[in-house]
Amino acid sequence: MKITLSWKNLEITEALKEQAYKKIQKLGRYFSDETEAQVTMTVENYRHIVEVTIPFNGVVIRAEESTDDMYTSIDKVLDKLERQIHKHRTKLEKKMKSGAFKYEKPLFSSEIDIDEKTPTVVKTKRFAVKPMSIEEAILQMELLGHSFFVFTNAKTNEVNVLYTRKVGNYGLIEPEYI
Repeated sequence: MKITLSWKNLEITEALKEQAYKKIQKLGRYFSDETEAQVTMTVENYRHIVEVTIPFNGVVIRAEESTDDMYTSIDKVLDKLERQIHKHRTKLEKKMKSGAFKYEKPLFSSEIDIDEKTPTVVKTKRFAVKPMSIEEAILQMELLGHSFFVFTNAKTNEVNVLYTRKVGNYGLIEPEYI
């Protein structure tokens, strides 16, 4: 597994780098050697945030964890990733062909409940999508009191998703056709 490590607002020590590589490398048991994990470590105020994104075979697994200690954040984000992998193992393997994961046994957590009930769609909503600017979409989302908003971007004429990030800023999801 290839690991790309980046950091922001942080002077990273050699020990922290080694710990991050060592821990993330253990996830390699679930993926092929060509799979790349992107790890971002950030310090905001007194929060130590670790974000790990693993794109593979057209699927993206992502987790983020925030604590008051970077080493603890690394451990917690790995536990979260492993729970995601085991929870969605069957769905992911069907999508990517059988045998996509190398090992069956959990690495970080022994308390993973694989037999959780699968969520289903219980409500469908339809609404008119009006072309609007990003600023107009932000205003509309705030007026509705939602944490996300789907709209047609007036500049690109593409469907975009605007969402509120944890820190209070906004994120924008734009389609990219492959």
